[in-house]
Amino acid sequence: MLRSHHCGALNENNTNHEVVLAGWVQKVRNKGFIVWVDLRDRYGITQLVFDEERTPKSVYQQSLKLGREDVIQIKGKVIERESKNPNMPTGGIEILVSELTVLNASKTPPFTIETQTDGGDELRMQYRYLDLRRKPIRENLIFRHKVTMAVRNFLSQAGFIDVETPYLIKSTPEGARDFVVPSRMNSGQFYALPQSPQTFKQLLMVAGFDKYFQIVKCFRDEDLRADRQPEFTQIDCEMTFVEQEDVLVQFEAMIQHLLKETKGIELGAFPRMTFATAMEKYGNDKPDIRFGMTFGELNALAQNKGFNVFDAQELVVGIAVPGGAGMTRKEIDGWIEWVKRPQVGAKGLVWVKCHEDGSYKSSVDKFFDSEDLAQWASVTGANPGDLIFVMAGATQSTRSQLSALRMEIAEQMGLRKPDEYAALWVTDFPLLEWDEESQRYHAMHHPFTAPKKENLEDLEKDPSKAKANAYDLVLNGNEIGGGSIRIHDTALQEKMFGLLGFTEKEAQDQFGFLMDAFQYGAPPHGGIALGLDRLVALLGGSETIRDFIAFPKNNNGRDVMINAPSALEDAQLEELHLKSLPKDFS
Repeated sequence: MLRSHHCGALNENNTNHEVVLAGWVQKVRNKGFIVWVDLRDRYGITQLVFDEERTPKSVYQQSLKLGREDVIQIKGKVIERESKNPNMPTGGIEILVSELTVLNASKTPPFTIETQTDGGDELRMQYRYLDLRRKPIRENLIFRHKVTMAVRNFLSQAGFIDVETPYLIKSTPEGARDFVVPSRMNSGQFYALPQSPQTFKQLLMVAGFDKYFQIVKCFRDEDLRADRQPEFTQIDCEMTFVEQEDVLVQFEAMIQHLLKETKGIELGAFPRMTFATAMEKYGNDKPDIRFGMTFGELNALAQNKGFNVFDAQELVVGIAVPGGAGMTRKEIDGWIEWVKRPQVGAKGLVWVKCHEDGSYKSSVDKFFDSEDLAQWASVTGANPGDLIFVMAGATQSTRSQLSALRMEIAEQMGLRKPDEYAALWVTDFPLLEWDEESQRYHAMHHPFTAPKKENLEDLEKDPSKAKANAYDLVLNGNEIGGGSIRIHDTALQEKMFGLLGFTEKEAQDQFGFLMDAFQYGAPPHGGIALGLDRLVALLGGSETIRDFIAFPKNNNGRDVMINAPSALEDAQLEELHLKSLPKDFS
């Protein structure tokens, strides 16, 4: 070993010990007759001292030439620091250096390798190997390791078996776009990279493995955002002979275990909420329940009063902003402009101030009196001192717009605290969604999701009424997992494919292997997949997953460090039978 200790290991108990350390030069401070160097490795920082009087002359001269990020090895004696730093584990000591070896000199890095850096996102991603030296990013990845180990240990102890499934599979038309891989040995044919191991984990249940899990890479060719990457990691799980409640209990326990192990937080039982309630009260199916501002529907109170903006609309709905009555007109106008942005798309807001003395002032006083506004306050839960914002329009779009406003107000007011956690299950999703453009149904989750038993008849009479035996796990307003009880009967699966617009031949070509397997004693089964990247980020106090992934892609799906994706040589294209394809092939 090139070192006797790590840079975070030494303290006053090691005083007068001879030690050998190795690491990167974090900082050099030259005072003319004495040089201090902060030496960094993964474990921490130790201060080195090169003294003109106490350090060998040649070693002192060497220290004058050290630069940031040089890799060095030193030998020296642990001594007590005169000016101690109580914020560092090693802050009570320093090393009086007697020997110095430069193992590798470094170019001046393009940004400072410190907690607060001067490097922008794109620059840091280009030099990601340097960014990973920074303490926040390093600690994020160490935290990710702790979470994944806690998951593995928990599931292993619960009887789950870790099984690897293939990465080169068959492309399917449902879901997001596939990443495809040309086959050299099968001209004109392609593999797809898996969007999830869905069918394989179901086959493992048919095979009798009973409980399966895998921490697995998945791939989706989608537009990107802060919490989405083209390749992502999920905790994929499946269980045999279970009903919905069994799955919810098992993975609620896992999340509770993770919060206790990684954050020291104990959460009680997770509330349950139907999809319909989530949409009605929060405007989305992944509500953040750490704060109030639930929706109050005002149709019965606000319509037919002569105000056409309300009368002509499908839904009138409001929220109460706590303490918002103190907002100035300029601040209110700012929120009105915010909801009019193309990203939100609302036409405007009606506002009501609920004064502390019990009076009301609104932007629609011409049409509504104090008694009307008091009823609005009752329905939205507004108290004296609060502000009510009201929107009107088509039900689905208005709920979505008000939900965006609710979340932004909560963000601005500091109500979405990263160190507070609230989880819930959302259940009873619609099984199918009608798509006007394609004039057919699409599976809201995926085509292997079973309908609720009580909705089997609806598949024949009115498929739009059928509820899915599906569930999402939501943490702090983010969906971190979703799953369902699966179809395990060939006839029902064929029925589902028919509702989704598959011909018998298309269903057989795409999923014949699965339907064949169901004919050999397929047991009832169900499972869940949790997004590891998002889960780790949330547990780490962030909603941006990029800093919890070692080598992420940018918002254009590029790895700017290795410059990928990139073009292939003509010879490679020829070998993959791609040179002969039409120029507009995609």
